[in-house]
Amino acid sequence: MASQLAFKSRIASTSSLEKIFNAQEMIASSHIAKARRVALEAKPYSDAIFDAVQALVAHTDDIQHPIIKKNEKNPRVAVLALTADRGMAGAYTSSILRETETLLGKLDQAGRQPELYVYGRRGASYYKYRNRQVAKTWEGDTDKPGVEIAQEIADTLLDAYMLPAEKGGVAELYIVFTEFVNMVVQKVRVLRMLPLELVQADDASSAVDAPVPSEGGQSREITALYSFEPSPDKVLDAILPKYIQGRIHECLLTAAASETASRQNAMHTATDNARSLIDDLTRKLNASRQASITQELTEIIGSADALNKEEE
Repeated sequence: MASQLAFKSRIASTSSLEKIFNAQEMIASSHIAKARRVALEAKPYSDAIFDAVQALVAHTDDIQHPIIKKNEKNPRVAVLALTADRGMAGAYTSSILRETETLLGKLDQAGRQPELYVYGRRGASYYKYRNRQVAKTWEGDTDKPGVEIAQEIADTLLDAYMLPAEKGGVAELYIVFTEFVNMVVQKVRVLRMLPLELVQADDASSAVDAPVPSEGGQSREITALYSFEPSPDKVLDAILPKYIQGRIHECLLTAAASETASRQNAMHTATDNARSLIDDLTRKLNASRQASITQELTEIIGSADALNKEEE
């Protein structure tokens, strides 16, 4: 009887968990389409700003702007890790934290001094529990980040990047996030946001130069002419904040889509496992009940046989 009560208790608790897992899966399924669409729509904007910087560098000689060149003697590096606010997303946050730790280890071995920035309650709790110093943390709406949080993160990182080395500024900006590939595959990526890694001027020029036919059937290239007002440095000063905000917002959105997809997959697997466990416990309960009934019948029959023998 005690065994049957234990089985019934486990079945009831597992059934409650199965309902929670199923509800989380349905919620994630309803959000994934929008999260994926928003993430895809954010990419063209950041790509357009990056192309604009490439075109400017390709048609300007001897640019010494921080967006493409920073003081190499400064060992300080900023690292932003995008984690989740909530669990139930499988290995989503743990994969980001593992990749972040790998990056921090490589920077330490290279003689750099990383400064850690964390977005997401899970990541902040992880480093707080381990007494790891974090420059700044942000929490809230990791599955649906808005422009405001992207602006706040961008302003903080840009201020740290533009500060001189003697005032605690950083020479590089890295971001660790999960890229949404499809509903099944999400890859953890490490992106160096600043300084920008640009292609050579010849390659960048070929992207904007269009071949046109000339007399005799030969083609010739026409090089586009650019004029920057008031100056290339002023243009880069205006582009830099927009580039940082756009790229961070894009990473936040694709990370949100990855988090939602990871949660849906994890909850689908958890629901199936809970149902399998319930079926297994039900079989064991039925077997225990059948064994109890068989034992009772055996005892009754044995008692009846004993009474008959006494009467004889």
